[in-house]
This record gives sequence, structure tokens and C-alpha cells, in this order.
Amino acid sequence: MNIKLTSPAAVAAALAGLIATAPAMAADYVQAPGAGSTLAFATKYDGEVFTGSFPGFSTRISFDPANPAAGTLDVTIPLAGAKTGNGDRDSTLQTADFFDVAKFATARYTAKGFTRSGDKYVANGTLELRGVSKPVTLTFEWKPGPNPVLVGKATVKRLDFGVGQGDWKDTKSIPDETAISTHVKLQAK
Repeated sequence: MNIKLTSPAAVAAALAGLIATAPAMAADYVQAPGAGSTLAFATKYDGEVFTGSFPGFSTRISFDPANPAAGTLDVTIPLAGAKTGNGDRDSTLQTADFFDVAKFATARYTAKGFTRSGDKYVANGTLELRGVSKPVTLTFEWKPGPNPVLVGKATVKRLDFGVGQGDWKDTKSIPDETAISTHVKLQAK
């Protein structure tokens, strides 16, 4: 096909056609520092709900809503900083019975290729916690803009990762399933 570009309007039209047919590219983002992002968990102890958070976590994502299958997600979670608002519980979480931070200072969640489910996206990723790697599904909303926001939820079975040893394995005291939620404010990488 031979096209003659004889005027600025013809050049502009040709460029617009090329741009419109070019494949969309995923954009790379990192968690915006000091923007109030959160990674939280909720469970029960003896029937009473308690929540906690992991300050200091970091997130990297490559994502294009038009092509979620090309997306990647990488979250690093320092475990020693887990906070529940109860000093005794916080120090217990650091022990070998729970996170064992002396051996396993961080957890990591990675995912490649997302799918769309209605107005949400699904990341079938892998959580590495206490030296154990298991699949964990994160369902998230993507709020676009110059500083997009990822809002997600997952459920983690703590016993799959050895979180809760000895008497703490009893699911009557602490359920196996722990609800995870995240709200991550991002910036271009």
C-alpha cells in the first residue's frame, strides 16, 4: 500500500490511524510513598474480631485495564511490623508459632496475568509466607487516573502456611481463614 502524504492534515490523519491501531501497553507503577496505602487483615480470637495491618509493605504493578492478561503484581510485606493495637498479640505474631520473623522476615505476593470479572479484576497469584508458597486469589478494583488506586481483597488460609503452631492450630480459637484487604495509592514508575 502506497500512501502519499501531501498535506499536514494527511500526515496527522495517518498518525492518528497508526496510534489508534497500536496495541495498548501496560504502564508500570509503584506504591506512592507516604500516600496512606494500607494492607490489613481481619480474623477472630475466641469469637472476637480483631484487625491488624502491615506497615511498610511495598507494591509494584504493571497494568493496562484494556489488557489485564499482561499485568504483573509484586508485593513485599515486612512481617515484624505487624500491628493489631495489642502489644501482647503483636509480640506473639512475631514468634515461631506465628510469622517466625527471626527466620522469615518478609512475605511476598506475586501474580502474572489478570482476568476481568465484571467491574473487577482477578489476580491468581502466589503468596510466599514462612517459606511456604501457595496460590492466593486477589480480587481488585482499579481506579484509574494519574495516580491510580488498587483496592483489593483476598482470603488466606493461615494453616496452609504454618501460621499458628501448637495450641494455636485450633480453629475454634482462631479460624483458618483470614480476610486480607488492601488500598494502594500508586504513582508512575
